[in-house]
Amino acid sequence: MVHYGHSNQLRQARAMGDYLIVGVHTDEEIAKHKGPPVFTQEERYKMVQAIKWVDEIAPGAPYVTTLETLDKYSCDFCVHGDDITLTIDGKDTYEEVKTAGRYRECKRTQGVSTTDLVGRMLLMTKAHHSNIDEDLDYRKHTDNFGKGPKGHSPWTGVSQFLQTSQKIIQFASGKEPQPGDTIIYVAGAFDLFHVGHVDFLEKVHQLAEKPYIIAGLHFDQEVNRYKGKNYPIMNIHERTLSVLACRYVSEVVIGAPYAVTADLLDHFRVTLVCHGMTEVVPDKDGSDPYEEPKRRGIFQLVDSGSNLTTDLIVQRIIKNRLEFEARNQKKEAKELAVLEAMRRLEQEKH
Repeated sequence: MVHYGHSNQLRQARAMGDYLIVGVHTDEEIAKHKGPPVFTQEERYKMVQAIKWVDEIAPGAPYVTTLETLDKYSCDFCVHGDDITLTIDGKDTYEEVKTAGRYRECKRTQGVSTTDLVGRMLLMTKAHHSNIDEDLDYRKHTDNFGKGPKGHSPWTGVSQFLQTSQKIIQFASGKEPQPGDTIIYVAGAFDLFHVGHVDFLEKVHQLAEKPYIIAGLHFDQEVNRYKGKNYPIMNIHERTLSVLACRYVSEVVIGAPYAVTADLLDHFRVTLVCHGMTEVVPDKDGSDPYEEPKRRGIFQLVDSGSNLTTDLIVQRIIKNRLEFEARNQKKEAKELAVLEAMRRLEQEKH
C-alpha cells in the first residue's frame, strides 16, 4: 500500500537534497522478501510517481540498496525510515551504504501503518472516524482480536493520528490560482487514496492548459451516509494529507458541502466541475448535488479508464492480508512444533 505516512517520508527525504529518485520493487522481489503485494508493480509505479515530492522513479529497484545502485543513479546518499529492515537471512538491508556514510534517516509518521489500516478494514466499526460519539461499540471489539506482542491488539482500528496545522502546511502547495488558470473543482471521499483516484485526477489535469484543481473532501459522517458500512476507512484528517500529497491537486476543501452550491462556485471562481464514472448518490433531500454546476453548463463527466474503487481495493487488501496472516501463523506453528519436539528429545535424554 501507499499511504500518507509514506508520502511524509518522501517529503522529508526530498528536503534533504535537490532531486529525489524513488526505487520501487517489482512484484517478484516483494513476494520473495515480504509476501505477495496488494498492488501490482505498474500500479505502484504510478502511485509513487503521483506523489509531488518525487522527481523520478527507479522501477525494479533491488530489495537491498547497494553502493552500485546509488552510483547507477548518481545518488549521493539514500534515505530510509527509522524502522529497521532485514533481509531473508536477518542482515540489515542498509549495512553497506551505512558503512560507506551514504545513508540518512527520516522519521516515521506517528499514528499510521499498513497494519493499522488493514485492522480498520477488518473491524467494520467506525471508531476511526473523527468527532464521533464516544459511546462506541468498538470497545467490545478491541478484545476480540489476538493481542499483539506488546500485549495490546494491533487490530484496535482506532486512528492514532493527530492532525496539526504544521503537518497541513508541510503538505500544502501554498500556491494561489494565477491569472489564466482554469479552476477545476472535484469532490468526493478520496478514501484510501489509490491509483483509481490518481488516474481520475491525471485525466482532469489534462483538461486544461494551466489547471488549478481544488478537491472538496466530505466529512466522515457525510461519507458514511452515502458509502455505508464503516467507510471512510481514513478519517478527514488523513484523507486531507493523502490528497494534498498528489501532484495534480492544488488545494483541498476540508469538509466540503455535499451539494456543490452557487456560493462555493463563486467563492473559488470555479470554471469547471468534474466527476468520475462512479454513481452520484442524491443529497439528503433527494436532490442532485451537481444541480447548480449542471445549470451553469460547467459540469463534465471524466472517464479515468480505471475501474478501481475503494471497495475493490478493500476486498483485495483483506484477501491478501488474511492469506499473509495465515502464512505467518503456519510458519510460527511449524517453528513451535520444532521447538516442542526438541524439548521432548531433551527430556527423554535425561
